[in-house]
Amino acid sequence: MVHTILRGEKRMTIDEVLKFEEKQIFDRKSINIEPKALAIPIIAFANADGGTIAIGVSDRTRRIEGVDFETPKLNELLRVPFDFCVPTVKVEIEDVSCVDSEGRVNHITLMHIEPSMEVHANQADEVYMRVGDKSKKLTFEERTQLMYDKGERFFEDKPVPDADMEDIDMEFVKAYIEKIGYSKTPMEYLKENKGFVKEKKGAIQVSSAAILLFGKNPQLHFPRARVRFIRYEGTEEKFGTEMNVIKDVIFEGNILKMINDAITYLDTQIKEKTYLGQDGKFVTEEEYPKFVRQEIVVNAVTHRDYSIRGTDIQIKLFDDRIVVESPGRLPGLVRADNIRHIHFSRNPKIAEFLKTYSFVKEYGEGVDRMCKELEAAGLHAPEYYSNSFMLQAIVRNSSIVKPEIGYKKPEIGHEKPEIGHKKPEIGSEKLSFDTIKSKIESCKYNEPTVNNILKIYNDIDNNQIFGASDVRKILGCSPSTASEIMAKLRELGVVREVKGKGKGKCRFAYEDE
Repeated sequence: MVHTILRGEKRMTIDEVLKFEEKQIFDRKSINIEPKALAIPIIAFANADGGTIAIGVSDRTRRIEGVDFETPKLNELLRVPFDFCVPTVKVEIEDVSCVDSEGRVNHITLMHIEPSMEVHANQADEVYMRVGDKSKKLTFEERTQLMYDKGERFFEDKPVPDADMEDIDMEFVKAYIEKIGYSKTPMEYLKENKGFVKEKKGAIQVSSAAILLFGKNPQLHFPRARVRFIRYEGTEEKFGTEMNVIKDVIFEGNILKMINDAITYLDTQIKEKTYLGQDGKFVTEEEYPKFVRQEIVVNAVTHRDYSIRGTDIQIKLFDDRIVVESPGRLPGLVRADNIRHIHFSRNPKIAEFLKTYSFVKEYGEGVDRMCKELEAAGLHAPEYYSNSFMLQAIVRNSSIVKPEIGYKKPEIGHEKPEIGHKKPEIGSEKLSFDTIKSKIESCKYNEPTVNNILKIYNDIDNNQIFGASDVRKILGCSPSTASEIMAKLRELGVVREVKGKGKGKCRFAYEDE
């Protein structure tokens, strides 16, 4: 029997296993599941944020079956990460004591799957990714995109030059492992879990994640890994002699300290209004829900691209909105139109760390909860914009009416939005996503072509002039495929030729054209 306990420090109770909802990082499977079927969620977890599969509990009824009396079946399932996953998925095992549905003392088996640096497939060469409580089969284009994103995702694992154990706050590590119930020493935790510290050829290597999470002074190695708060007077960001900055505060330290300090300070800057409610009692409301304020800061710190060293995270507070700018584009398969329900961690170690401190609740639920809380408060859903190196999240309060469709997209770092319902200038906004989809649906293109067109649309900024070479870089495709996509865009009539910029250069058409 190959069943061994490899993760004794992660003890769960049977009550916890039964209580957990099947979501981004948790699933239940019957002991009677076929090995090839079990490979799908294992692959999906490895390709996404990692997760845990409880074997021996019916995933529909939560009936406790146990595994102790099904040794041959269990051994087959324990071979799945090796025999049915390409390449092999690293899985750690935990036993949980229980009493099964027949009243027998028994165990269930937990498979703990770490997020992987590789793209994993099953024996049929199908790639899956965990999306909410489902294992989504990826298209060829999505699979290709995942390969690219895996390459940039694990910057947190890279060793930091010139860093050593003197840079690590071991007292903070000790406090952390006490919080998670890890019984060994802080040094054993750093070496044996998550690869925070590695020994290579007799030398200690300290990872980027170790410095960012447990460093005494992370900014010595990552000077711009910090959070900056800027309060502006009015609704515009002005420069030079008209500069309207009221407050400018920088938060440094490890990630937990930066988040706590930034959120605490932001709370002091939020306005309140008090009015007499229908029940005759005074009601006090803040202009932005507390969870929303916290979540946009946590998301920025959790998912920023720390390999981009030239800028910091900026929280900009205007009279009518909060703007949070974070280095890096939307990670993985996440796009502005699916961000509410699709999740992918660029920095899974940082995300798991923050989950311990209840900043990350359930993976993939943060944006959805923000939308619900904003809707309950009578406010609009958050807006997301990105360019090649910066993601911008905007939350508006109720003091300004949201502009109509066609409102000029803010320029990241220099937003000067037009307020109200003023008609935008010609060329201010490319065709809407719905317009593009409508045109695509009128032409019966195959699924790969449709996905390629939408990928180009999502990655090309307003007013950007592009050609086949740009398409090739975005899709990572052959020159012939890039030329074909450009031809399809012209066929749809959604791009305009730009003369004097090179043969075949185009831009997306504008809504007003």
